[in-house]
Amino acid sequence: MRHVTIITTGGTIEKTYDERTGALENTRSIIHRMLGRLRLEKTEVGVVELMSKDSLHMTDEDRARVLEAVRGALADEGTSGVVILHGTDTLEMTGDLLARSLGSIRMPVVLTGALRPYEMKRSDALQNLTEAMFAASALPPGVYCVAHGQALRFPGVRKNRDRGTFEGGS
Repeated sequence: MRHVTIITTGGTIEKTYDERTGALENTRSIIHRMLGRLRLEKTEVGVVELMSKDSLHMTDEDRARVLEAVRGALADEGTSGVVILHGTDTLEMTGDLLARSLGSIRMPVVLTGALRPYEMKRSDALQNLTEAMFAASALPPGVYCVAHGQALRFPGVRKNRDRGTFEGGS
């Protein structure tokens, strides 16, 4: 049995539409709805709902909270991988911080997000979550960005806004 810890921070992947205001915002985590759509054989999932923020509004203090949550997951002997749901606009900043700060780790730490919210048609959210869950069990130890059929190792991952995906990595 594998145990994957998911840390949610918000981002586009978890934005929801408010019919009263017409706003598309981060108000609460929707990870349990997303996980309900997946078939995860021999995988136990623990969820840490850390925050619900657009990554453009994340501060250095927020990134420090992510780092501490990851350190907590890494300290859990039963955990075999970590997935972080994160906004794509500043995912690279958090990934670079984790790669710099964590040093040698014993499992993969995977950041993922989406360019379109889970609730919207043609969203990449469920695909990216599925790939991240698999990657957290299959990749060697390190910090990665997993999205759109690719796994890129930090540092050096960058969002390519023109292509709508990520590139680079070490």
